[in-house]
Parts: sequence; structure tokens; C-alpha cells
Amino acid sequence: MSLASPAAPTLDAAREALRRHWGYPDFRPGQDRAVGNVLAGGDSLTIMPTGGGKSLCYQVPALLLPGTTLVVSPLISLMKDQVDALQAVGLPATFVNSSLSAGEMSARLDAAARGAFKLVYVAPERFDSESFQRRLAQLSVSLLAVDEAHCVSEWGHDFRPSYLRLGEVRERLGRPPIAALTATATEEVRRDIVRQLGLRDAAVLVTGFDRRNLVWYVLQAKNDSEKDRLLGKLLRGRDGSAIVYAATRRTVDDLTAHLGALGVPTVGYHAGLPDRDRKRVQERFMSGETRVVVATNAFGMGIDKRDVRIVVHYHLPGNLEAYYQEAGRAGRDGEPADCVLLHAYQDRFTQEFFIEQSHPPRAAVEEVLQGLRRGADAAGVCSLSPRDLADTLAHVKGERQAASAVRVLEQHGLVRQSPRGMGPAVRLRLLAAPGRISAELGSRPEELAFLRALWKLGGGEAVYRGAELEWGRLARAAGGRPAAAALLDALQREGFVEWQPSSGEGVWVLDRATPLPRLAVDWRGVEERKRRELAKLQQMQRYAYTEQCRRGFVLRYFGDPAAMTACGACDNCLGINEGAKPRSRFSAGGEPAPRRREGRAGREDGGAPDEALYRRLRELRRALAAKHDVPAFTVLTDAALRALAERRPTTAEEALRVPGVGRRTLERWGRPLLDLLRQHAGEPPLEGELEVVPEARGKRSAVAPPPTPEQARLYQRLRALRTALAKEAELPAFCVFNDRTLVELARERPTTEPELLRVPGVGPAKAEKYGAAFLEVLREG
Repeated sequence: MSLASPAAPTLDAAREALRRHWGYPDFRPGQDRAVGNVLAGGDSLTIMPTGGGKSLCYQVPALLLPGTTLVVSPLISLMKDQVDALQAVGLPATFVNSSLSAGEMSARLDAAARGAFKLVYVAPERFDSESFQRRLAQLSVSLLAVDEAHCVSEWGHDFRPSYLRLGEVRERLGRPPIAALTATATEEVRRDIVRQLGLRDAAVLVTGFDRRNLVWYVLQAKNDSEKDRLLGKLLRGRDGSAIVYAATRRTVDDLTAHLGALGVPTVGYHAGLPDRDRKRVQERFMSGETRVVVATNAFGMGIDKRDVRIVVHYHLPGNLEAYYQEAGRAGRDGEPADCVLLHAYQDRFTQEFFIEQSHPPRAAVEEVLQGLRRGADAAGVCSLSPRDLADTLAHVKGERQAASAVRVLEQHGLVRQSPRGMGPAVRLRLLAAPGRISAELGSRPEELAFLRALWKLGGGEAVYRGAELEWGRLARAAGGRPAAAALLDALQREGFVEWQPSSGEGVWVLDRATPLPRLAVDWRGVEERKRRELAKLQQMQRYAYTEQCRRGFVLRYFGDPAAMTACGACDNCLGINEGAKPRSRFSAGGEPAPRRREGRAGREDGGAPDEALYRRLRELRRALAAKHDVPAFTVLTDAALRALAERRPTTAEEALRVPGVGRRTLERWGRPLLDLLRQHAGEPPLEGELEVVPEARGKRSAVAPPPTPEQARLYQRLRALRTALAKEAELPAFCVFNDRTLVELARERPTTEPELLRVPGVGPAKAEKYGAAFLEVLREG
């Protein structure tokens, strides 16, 4: 039954909430359909590119719906950033995860039950605790939002077994509507998400996968030494932030040292770092203190840093879904950005090894179960780590394979991993059948009443499989914690229950008796998942080697009907091949070659370029690239050179109208380019400084008037103020104002609060919190 009433909030009310809290006048294309469906009480699956505003599709409705919106989010850092951003605009939101103490968790859940929060973010692993699920059932949940919903599919690139319990969670919450959201899902994965979550007549809303501001490159290398050289050329002296992804922790450490030696300040991030160090690295990167981060794929999900100008993959990713999601962290501000894959043939072997480790053979899985059974205590809990298991078991090859075997066993209900930070709790399992309990405890009312309470608290029959219960509830049932412990000890001695205090960590062995040949494991399914992962790796390899349009290749993989044969914004379409002679549109005799249809970076309307000017521009590009030791394509693409030779601009304003020439190109290379173009036209060189300020969103194609030097200086002062306010509040800078809003503030220069509120991105909540400080700077000019 839908929770939406006949008087469900309207889309106009949602637009007003968007304007009031976020400062935007209307939704982007696709957001309005997703928000409207949520407000109507229907289930939905929304597929929207990274940076497309997926979060608003449930955050705005959450303000208008009764009760609480429960958001399932996979990473702690993602939750904190989301909650920080919501609190920055004055919205009541919180999160519950293992970074909190048991007391803090309980206090936040109590507050949520009283209606203090409109949004509560939780990790899916929290649902492994039945006591936590019962606490959630006390909330009045009007919407269950599932972020990164591809994690629910066994055929997705980041499957997490804990997501499979969301159907059960929905039932406990009273069957609220579900809004599932992700940026990467093939048609097969979409169908699986709908099936696994039990979505009813779901609206599947696909806004497309294309990110038009991203340019895609693959640079071939023979070995890691050549990759190191290319990486240095890509990053040295480059503006904006950069993320470099590597497959192993050791490579992350090596590349961090290598780039630092080249004079590129760099930090490394991987799961082997202590939590405190990982948090520090992320905060330095988000604040802009560090420009480059080298990381494993443990970094980045939900990282909302707008000015990432390049994402480099040092190793071949395992599949296109992961690659597209990670590369898509570039250019979230809508400005041009580069996605570069450094590819060597042998990279494939590393990924094949990872797949072998992640999909262990049957012998390894069975041996891990035996090891867990031997290591389990009286309550069935084994504290051996994956490394301990790998060191003691003959058929298990490494810590990663041991951990994967545990996940297979958990997926089939044979074990359960306890999440960290569950606090004071008890693991117990009922052993005695009802007949024995009645016969032997009929004359012992205290024990009988306590067992009945255990039955109820443990979920009925489920208590025979094992349950994790809070001490507080047991204490209330027994008249105090000492009394509860004494009753449990007495019942365990007589064989009625098994129990032990829970430390919140370890593997709970639920099946300790079934012979290995009779285990209820879908071995064929385990092998099929491995086969599919190898097939996805093959597709990733084909992307690296294709000579066709890379953008079109990716869009066809995701089933996007907008897939094209030429985009004009990838190395193949632009005729760029590092280390090889670029394909040119000029024949050997110097005449223009026949034109082919091009994408947005080229032209379709004829207009012969000036051949002599084109050659001079190419020579200038080569000289600039050599002087600054960067790849030639990072200066200007061939398509941009052709367009410059056709249009022959002589001012910054005219140059910004040339396809492929952005403000950052002019900021770095504009002076020599314009001097050459003006010399070719018989005009004198430009005088004074050439200053280019970021343009407001939506004006890149039409090109806003060039900013004045005064606007440029004001923009820098506004950025400095934003940094100071963000540090004071311990928030990421974008939680104050994003770059696009600062650009508009510098252009419009409002001096009163009503004028400030007319600037996109400034809502009443932010105006109240930060308006006075920014107006003071704006009035000073």
C-alpha cells in the first residue's frame, strides 16, 4: 500500500523547497520526473550520471513527506558529506554508522523516533543486527532511499550481500515506497535491482549516461616506467585537482613518492591506512590543501569535489562500470575535464588475479567453513581474521580469497559477519525444542518467562538460527543485567541456550553441523559470477584497444540509445595517439582531406582552415608541450587547432567561442596563442594581463562576456572567505557555496540580501548563515 495520500505534495511545492533551501529555481531535466514519482508514492529506479543531482531526487521529497526518509548509503565518508551539506542549508539530518559509539547511535535513533530528523543515513551492514532493525521499526518511515543501488545486484560491479536484506527491512518498516538510485547500471543490472528490492510497478527513469564535458583518452604504454613518464607529464603544472587510481596499495605508495619527487605535491589513500590518516587525506583533498591524490578504488564514492580536472587510471580497471563511475568523478562542476587510462597489455593479468581471488573455488570455500567451525567458541563465534585463515588453510590463497570465501558463506546463510560498533549486546541461540522447554521448565516460571521473552525479542523461530540482542532489552526482561546474565548462564549449563557477550566483531557460524557435500551453496552460481566478471574484463580490454569512438563504446555498453559513432571528444575522434603520428585532416599534398562528420568539438558546416596558420598552430602546440613537458593534447586538440585556423580569433572573447577552447586553455596558453593569431592577422600583440574567470553554468556554449580584472580579484576574495568559513565549521568548501555560485556573486555583485537571494545557489538558509560575511566582502568590492 502506498503511503502517499490524496493530498500528496505537488511538484510545485518541491520546486519551492528547492529554491528555499538550495537556492535553485528549478530541477534539471530528469530530476523533476524522479521527484514527482517519489511524491506520488511510487517505487522508482533512477539512473542518472555522476554529478547529475541524484541526491536531490530523494532529499527534496524528504522535506515534504510525513515522517522520516531512511537513506541506505554504502560509505561512512559519503554519509558525513551528505549530512554536512544538508545541515549547511538548515535541514534536519543525521547518520548512524560504526564511527559512533553505542550511546551516540541510540541517542540519534531515539531522536529520529521523536521526529527530530527528516533524513537518517545508515550503512546496509547495520541491518545485519536484528536489534538494530527493531529499533528502526519504531520510526515512521515514509520513504526508503537506496543510494548506489547497483550494490544490490549480483551482476553489478560492487555487489554487497548486505544489500540483499533490504527487502526484509522494507517489510519491517511497514512497506514504504523505495527510491533506488545509481549512476552505473546495465540493462541486466537494472532488471536485477528491481527484482532484488521487490519494486512494485517501478518507474525506471534513465536520463542517459553521457557526460558531455568529459574527454576520454587511452595512452598506450609498454611498461610501468613508461606509465610513470606519462603520468608526470599529465600532472606536472596542471591546474585544478586530480585523482590517480591504482590497483594495489604498493603502487599507491610508489606513485605518491614518484610524483612528489617530480615536484607534484601528492597524498596517497588506501584501505591499509589507519582511519585517522584516511580521514586526514580526504579532508586535505576536499579543502584544496592537496591538489593530487593517488588512491585505490577505496577512495572516491560520493566524493563531491567539483573542480577535479583529470582522473587518471594507472591500471586497467576490472570492468567498464567501475571505470565509468571512477572516471566520472572528474568535471562535476560541468567544466571540461579529462579521463585518461594508461594501458599496458599486462594489466589484464592483475585484474584476472583479483577475479580469481574474489571468486574462490569450492575447495577453498569449504575449507574456510571448516576453519571457522574449528575456531568458533561455545556461542558459535569465530574471531579468526581472513589473514589468520589464509595462513592456516592449505587450499586458501591469500587474505583476499579467504575474505571472499566468507562472503560466499554469508550470502548462502551459513555464517554472518557482525558489523563493528554494535555496542553492548549478546549473541545467543536457542537450542531446546518447545516440548522440552514446557516439560522441564513448567515448574520454573522465572526461566520460562525469560525464554518466552527471548523468543519474542529474537524474532520467533529465527532465534534457533541465532540472534543478537541488546543487553538493555534482556535486562528489562529479567529485572536487571546481573539477573539476565545469571539466567543465561543457568540456561546454557542445562543446554537450553548458547550465549556470549558480543564484541561487535567476528564471524558467527550459523551452520556447524551440515556435512560439506550437503551444504546449501549454489556452486554453479558462484562459478557463473566468476565467468561474468571475466567477460566484463574482456569488454574493458576492448575499450582500451578500440579505434572507434570511445564515448559511443561506453554508451552502447550501458544500453544508452544516444550512443554515437563519433563524439569529437575522445582521442580516437580527435585523431590523438600519444607516441604515434596524429591523424591529420590534411593530405600529403597539403590539401584538406575530405571532411567526416564530427561531434561537438568539430564543425560540420565546411569552412576551410588556413593551412599555413594551422601548421603554425601545431608548431606552437608542440613547442608549448615540450617546454612544459606535457602531452600535446593537453594544450589543444587537433579539432581545436582546426577550428582556430578556420575562425582566426584575435581576442579572448572571440577565442572562447571556438569549439574546444575553454577558459582554462586561455588561462594557461592564451597569451602565446592569441599573439600568434593576431600576428597572422597583421595586428599587434595584446597589451596588459589576460585574465579569465570561471564562467557561470549554462554560459559555456554561448560564452559570457569576459570578466573584468575587478571581477577576477573579487572572485579570489570570495574563494578565500569560503575557505575560511568552511574550515571554521569543519565542512567541505562546497557546503558553503560551490564555484558556480561564487562566479555569479563576482559577476552580479549583490549588495543587499534580496539581491543575494536572486543568485543561483543562494537560498534563504545559506543567506541567513553566510550572507552577512559575503555581503561585507561584496560591498567592499
